[in-house]
Amino acid sequence: MVQETLEKTKTLVWPEIQKYLKDPIYPSQFRIPSKYKKDVDLYWKINKEYPERKGKYLRPTLVLLIAQAMGTDVTKAIKTAAAMQLSEEWILIHDDIEDNSEKRREKTTLHKIYGHELAINAGDCLHVIMWKIINDQNSKEINEEFYTMLMRTVLGQGVEQIWTNKGKKNITKDECLFIADSKSAYYSIAGPMRLGAMIANSTKTQLDSITEFGLYLGRCFQLVDDLIDLEQDKKEGKVTLANTKGIKYAKELAEEMKQKAKEIFDTKLNFLKDEPARNQLIELIDFILERKY
Repeated sequence: MVQETLEKTKTLVWPEIQKYLKDPIYPSQFRIPSKYKKDVDLYWKINKEYPERKGKYLRPTLVLLIAQAMGTDVTKAIKTAAAMQLSEEWILIHDDIEDNSEKRREKTTLHKIYGHELAINAGDCLHVIMWKIINDQNSKEINEEFYTMLMRTVLGQGVEQIWTNKGKKNITKDECLFIADSKSAYYSIAGPMRLGAMIANSTKTQLDSITEFGLYLGRCFQLVDDLIDLEQDKKEGKVTLANTKGIKYAKELAEEMKQKAKEIFDTKLNFLKDEPARNQLIELIDFILERKY
């Protein structure tokens, strides 16, 4: 059922993303001469590589389900969901370079195919398009949330890279959660949920409850991610609780975060009541907590 929900999001969001994966209308003085068509076509092939591979579409699904569970028509959240998904594409391109990853979505990473320079440029292109989609919504609140969320995300990635560059060999619980809060709790869970709630005109109390829930669900998400990476023997130089303090420690902490998230959902998120979105959201949350991939 979760897979059906994720696939439905793709059918709604992907066409919106596709609309933006092309050149804008340039001023007449800057129109592209036809003799460069072959190079421009290759440029767009590179830019489209990660978006066309598609991922799980977890983040845009959270945007849509929260908005729907609060009684808002899904069409009002499509652009926000599209921008959310496109943010993942450029972030993954740059992450793969920083981590020197070999595979992304079961295929060779972009920088391994086309080189670091063109991969970085593709990430830059998708980043620009993401902001175009955001700006087309004409919402200062949505714009500010993307800014705040992404600033915390790149901060987390930056600090993690600083630690990697320094050859950090161990990590404390607080250090682990600091990175998790930046890269998973906010970006992957709380941020998309907050965006959906904003579209639904949530109250401050509702938004705070969603954010608190996202904090613990996101921490669990990252800990589970680290455990999956360890089990799959991924060697990207990252120091995690799973590979320094052991699988048992990481699993126990993930369980602690999971229980806190469930408690908040059961006691504070009753306003997420419209069906079938609420039930789909519960199934998606269970998937995040129990996932194996």
